Amino acid sequence: MWKSIGSVGPALEKVLPTLLCVMEDWPVHSASTSDGDDTDVFALAATLVIWVIVSECHKAMIPYSGRLFVALLFHIVITTQQMPPEEAGHFWKACREEHRLPRKPSRFAVQAMKALLYRLRCDKEVMAVERKRGWDTLLRAHTQHYAVGLLAREMRRIFIPFCSLIALHLLKELHRADPYWDLPFLAFLVEVFECLDLCKCGDSILEIMSRCLQSECRERRRLALRALMVLSKDPLRARRMCSLSKNLVELLGDADGYVVSMTLSVLTNILENDHILISSTTAPQLAEALLPLFDCDDIHMQLLSLNLFFKVMDLVVKKGKKPLKRIVKQSLLPLFFHCHDANERVAKASRELLLCVVRFLRRRKLKQLLKREKMLKFGTSLLAEDTSRAAEQLRRAQRYLQSPQEPLREAAIRFMAIHTRKKGCTSHCSRNIQAQFTSRVEELSSSSGSSESVS
Repeated sequence: MWKSIGSVGPALEKVLPTLLCVMEDWPVHSASTSDGDDTDVFALAATLVIWVIVSECHKAMIPYSGRLFVALLFHIVITTQQMPPEEAGHFWKACREEHRLPRKPSRFAVQAMKALLYRLRCDKEVMAVERKRGWDTLLRAHTQHYAVGLLAREMRRIFIPFCSLIALHLLKELHRADPYWDLPFLAFLVEVFECLDLCKCGDSILEIMSRCLQSECRERRRLALRALMVLSKDPLRARRMCSLSKNLVELLGDADGYVVSMTLSVLTNILENDHILISSTTAPQLAEALLPLFDCDDIHMQLLSLNLFFKVMDLVVKKGKKPLKRIVKQSLLPLFFHCHDANERVAKASRELLLCVVRFLRRRKLKQLLKREKMLKFGTSLLAEDTSRAAEQLRRAQRYLQSPQEPLREAAIRFMAIHTRKKGCTSHCSRNIQAQFTSRVEELSSSSGSSESVS
């Protein structure tokens, strides 16, 4: 009967919407027969019917192909992540015996999805996913979002209109989907949403990604940030994303370096748009979150954080400059050390930012020394201008003695030697640290040049 229906266009047009509604509403809404028989087998039955119809593929099915793909994806996710009830188990056992189907409903749903893609002439994409073991990955709850992302990337290469259609249906599902089931949907959407007209869908995507940004799930945050990196390049969306500043600043302290790197990129994109200023509340919080990133091992993150710190000083509202100064002062020492960084790009960016910092703080003497590249005298003056924080600066300098970079270790030794000889404050140094710089200070003093000396 169903094969006959699948071969007749008008009949199929009447049947498909009903079948799709049954598949989409399970298990969000309960379904029952007209006589009140409430069971959980309807979605499985509808999927079985779809599989039979796809083999007869009439052109009347094409307009429903995007919605059908999403319904099958939803079915795979549900049957993978939760055990079917007893009634559904009995029903599926009968179906298996009659049609020689896979033991698990989830594996059959994958089979139905592959049949649909074959009918849509996506043979190469199906085989590409197969070679990368994507279909097997799709059947494991904790990895299926990776498989969905892989499938989306393969389809996006040559099947953009279909991907666009799928993305539109996914947007509707994501507005209602349970958090336990939405991760694979997000994975597909993030890979293809650039196929959409962002002028029409950008706000809807932004709303969904804003919600995911606050999730405790690392993968949801990652996917949300990937989408926001693209959305933040649009001036209109960038202005609307200013409301996310608090959440973005918090993510700068995340243990996941990938999350931090993407967050830096999103914030940079936002602040590169015209007519955007940073509030007096956000500026100190953002600057403080950036300071530890000056010392991170990832050069890309270092450069992003240095660039963003400059933007904070440049774009803070007028009344926010005073509360920001306290944080900006704390950047002097790490920037001073990174002027000696082994990476030329980091060293150059640090020198340029340090010059902006001393201008912001109106430290004329420091500015002149920096322009003349008198770095050792800059360190001496830095200590002399703020003697009340000398001990704290010495403690902070000790961290650089453990740096894997020799130029930074030597800069730290020079700086600590200045402090020791000027103030006689060796008591602030641990014995092992003093041994490190005492044994080398004479060597460094002799190589520092005739124009500058350690003392």
